[in-house]
Amino acid sequence: MVAVLTIGDCELLMLRRLHGRQSGLQAVFHTEMQRIDGHVQTPLQLARVDDRVDPEFDEELALEVIERGSAVHCVSAYEGDIIVLGSDGVFDNLFLDEVVDICNEALPTPKGANFTPTQPSILSKISKRIVEESHAKSMVGAGGYLPDTPIGTGGKMDDTSVVVAEVVEWTQAHSEVWAQVRRQRQWRTMVTCGGMDTLACKTCRAAEDSDHEVDLRSNHSRDSAHSLNKSRDVNMSVDSDNEDDSSKCSVQ
Repeated sequence: MVAVLTIGDCELLMLRRLHGRQSGLQAVFHTEMQRIDGHVQTPLQLARVDDRVDPEFDEELALEVIERGSAVHCVSAYEGDIIVLGSDGVFDNLFLDEVVDICNEALPTPKGANFTPTQPSILSKISKRIVEESHAKSMVGAGGYLPDTPIGTGGKMDDTSVVVAEVVEWTQAHSEVWAQVRRQRQWRTMVTCGGMDTLACKTCRAAEDSDHEVDLRSNHSRDSAHSLNKSRDVNMSVDSDNEDDSSKCSVQ
């Protein structure tokens, strides 16, 4: 299951191969931008503000907006689902089918019966392509015309953020690696090199961080049976459809 809490103008898109592993990815879930009175260019937004920006700023007001204004969704997730999270710079400039096409071009139908996680470098290339295509919508095309976008011709120039991820089973190998990462991060918050946050200290941290980039794909097949049985024991509520619960993956 994927639990989504949204507020403002960012959106999430979930893609799935609905007709078997050899079929293309299709959109199965999409959050919509929250807008004030439904106006395209007046999204509901939550900014990082403190008393330096607004002397009368009250943090309680921001908390109230989060508590009362957030949209909450819980949807079933399956191994191999692709999740695209993007700012309004993405979804104001690209139609959903354009995002789907970009993902399908970079993620051809898998070969073989067993699932193999996608290389992180491929997911990174997809995210960069989405950003490039979003920015291109504000440029005049070869025919001298501005492209169409969900908000009108030419879209808008905007800062653009996007994350592309894939749903995989949570295995014991994942748990062990993340437990180690958390322990070392907690230790670093208490101790620095010589008690000072020096350049050498930052170099040490960078080296430690690189050690955490562990490729778990080789452990996937070995641990999948154990982790799948474990994930089925988790009690979760799903509001998306009536599909067989036995094939659901636990996303943590």
